Amino acid sequence: MSENDSDCFVVVPVYNHERFVEKCLRSIFAQTVRPKKLLVIDDGSPDGSAKVCERVLKDCPFEAEFVTRENRGLCATLNEGLAASDGKYFAYLGSDDLWLPRFLEERVRQLETFPEAILAYGHAYFVDKDDNVFETSADYDEERGSYVDGDARGMLLDMIVPPSASVCYRRAALDGVAWNEQSRIEDYEMYLQLAAKGTFTFDPQLLSVWRHHEENTGRNSEMMVSEVIAAQERNFQLLGIGRAELEAVQAKARFRYARMMMQHGQKRSAMKLALANMGGAKSIAELAKFGLRFFVPMSLIETSRKERSRRPTQTVESLLQN
Repeated sequence: MSENDSDCFVVVPVYNHERFVEKCLRSIFAQTVRPKKLLVIDDGSPDGSAKVCERVLKDCPFEAEFVTRENRGLCATLNEGLAASDGKYFAYLGSDDLWLPRFLEERVRQLETFPEAILAYGHAYFVDKDDNVFETSADYDEERGSYVDGDARGMLLDMIVPPSASVCYRRAALDGVAWNEQSRIEDYEMYLQLAAKGTFTFDPQLLSVWRHHEENTGRNSEMMVSEVIAAQERNFQLLGIGRAELEAVQAKARFRYARMMMQHGQKRSAMKLALANMGGAKSIAELAKFGLRFFVPMSLIETSRKERSRRPTQTVESLLQN
């Protein structure tokens, strides 16, 4: 390999992202170090995603392969990509997400620097469907938690999860594990299994872009908390905690998702979930704050969101130019 090549196999699972996938692919083309190979798998997209991929991949400056087939789901697509991969490192990028130009260079350097680490991850910009940056994971406050460097099990149990677009895996660490094709969320269970095998190394740089829009699975809070708890139960023996501690962790997770549901206007469902899991609140003050939110009209919350959206903001284009 030349100094401009990395020993990282990259997979892009594509589904119904005709609007976004070209920017995703071109962000990989623009990396300061090139992937060993790029494998793009269209998972039976009903829109024009496959045609966009075929057109854009003609411009790929390194080895690339395109596969299109019937729909099997994201986790099955990731397992297919993993089975086809070789090289020292493995990374995947959702077809609506992006990498900044130095992503692969820095993540590979991180894993070379910390050879005991299972994966490397970092902060990400959050953008909307129109390419506007509205937040970053570096903006998280104490209430929402922070990322850790080292043993990640406690962080994961607190429902603080690395953005998938920010992660690069050591390929050998993925032997013997797989994305659970029965799960509706792809990464959480994989992270639990990998955290039991070794450490995560964290880089605070903002090198990836995670897109939020109406089709994101994570917007369904009730489904998310159900899937998270099911993953914890399936992997209980790997967590390094007792049953009573796990139940406390799960109450905390349910209360956190109740807060998210409240923010999205699902007030009755949020209150029901919170009342059943009051032990998951950090303090009486947090309970009181949650209760007050129940009485705040959604019109005021929407007005506040619209005011924030009018503020000058960065865009994907400005990030890629810096």
